[in-house]
Amino acid sequence: MTGETFPLLVLAMAGAAFFCRAIGFLTMRYVPMTPRIEAALKATPVSVMAGIVAIAVVRGGPAEWAATAVVLLLVKLTGNDILAAFGGIIAIALLRAAGA
Repeated sequence: MTGETFPLLVLAMAGAAFFCRAIGFLTMRYVPMTPRIEAALKATPVSVMAGIVAIAVVRGGPAEWAATAVVLLLVKLTGNDILAAFGGIIAIALLRAAGA
């Protein structure tokens, strides 16, 4: 990848992301909102985050494992996903800065 192609790649990815969101928004106008669909839509962000974290945990080392433990502990103690995510970010940053 060269410096010339990078902006084009970012633009293409942004266009693809926008297209997916726009199609989803437009098609949901025609889908009746049942409790099952509503539950699936509420669970989607958590499942996407779990997929991203799973890759980092499997490929990572002790720092990633410890940060994941911090996130799980914070979710258990506070019940706040956002706070737990920020706690994990801080934990991984501190662990990496310490050389772990």
